[in-house]
Amino acid sequence: AALTNDPVNQCDPQGMPRQDLYELRTTEILQNEKQVVLLYTYDQMFRVIWNDGRPNPTNPEPRWLGYSTGKWADDTTFVATTNGLDDRTWIDNAGRPHSDDMVVEERFHRVDNETMELTVTLTDPKYYTKPWVAADKVRFKLMPSDFHIGEMICAPTEISRYNSLVGSPVAK
Repeated sequence: AALTNDPVNQCDPQGMPRQDLYELRTTEILQNEKQVVLLYTYDQMFRVIWNDGRPNPTNPEPRWLGYSTGKWADDTTFVATTNGLDDRTWIDNAGRPHSDDMVVEERFHRVDNETMELTVTLTDPKYYTKPWVAADKVRFKLMPSDFHIGEMICAPTEISRYNSLVGSPVAK
C-alpha cells in the first residue's frame, strides 16, 4: 500500500493548476488562429486554450483541466483564464485544496526568441482570502525542432510494483 493519499498515485489526473505547478516537464505549445494547445509530458495530457474571443462558461460542469480561454495582452504576453475545475484535484503536491469556484490565470510572457516565462495566479474566495501567485516566472527554453519528448504515463501496474519493492517495504 502507498504511504500517501495523493490522488495522482491512484492515476487520477493532476488537474489544473497542478499540471503547471508539479511535474511540469517538457511542454509543447501549438498555436493556430482559434486555440493554443499545450501538450504536457506528464501523463501525456493535453489542454486547449480557446483564443477565438469566447468567454469562459458560467457555472460549468467541473472538469480535470477546466475550461480555458485566452487572449494576447500585448505582443509578447498571452493570458489564459481557466475555470470549471474539479475540486477533487490538489493545487500542488502538498495537498492544498481548492473549490470548484477557483479561477487560474496563466501569463505566458515571451522574454526573447528562446525564452518564455510562465506566471500562475490563483483566485478562490471560498478557500483563500486573496488571489496569490503560485508560480512566478517559471522559465521555458526553446528546444531544437528535432527534440524528442519522452513518455511519462501513470500506469497502475508500475505503481503497484514500485510500492511492493520500494514504496512500502514494511507491508511485505
